[in-house]
Amino acid sequence: MKHLILFGFFWFLSSASVLAHHSINAEYDRESPISLNGVITEVEWQSPHIWYYIDVANEQGQIEKWAISGGSPNMLMRRGVYKSVLEIGMTITVQGFRARDGSNNAAGRQVTRSDGSNVFAR
Repeated sequence: MKHLILFGFFWFLSSASVLAHHSINAEYDRESPISLNGVITEVEWQSPHIWYYIDVANEQGQIEKWAISGGSPNMLMRRGVYKSVLEIGMTITVQGFRARDGSNNAAGRQVTRSDGSNVFAR
């Protein structure tokens, strides 16, 4: 009986992280596609998703900071994509979906480098 209770407790703890994972549709609006051209200022290569940050010039020429969510590091590495493909100072174009809350946050779907090569899709 003691083992069954202990197993149940650890099962509950492990399932909590799975339940905490969110759907892309909860945070990002697929009806609001966005294209951003900017310079990478930071890359966070960690689970559950990578994040990269870019400076984008808006229509008035002012710099806006954008946070872009990418795929999981594990999925990207299985596709042969490593952290080194997103270098600080690199100019990229990101195709994705804007955050539902209107913030400068997006789910990146495709990244194109200045040489025209596609780095990865989500």
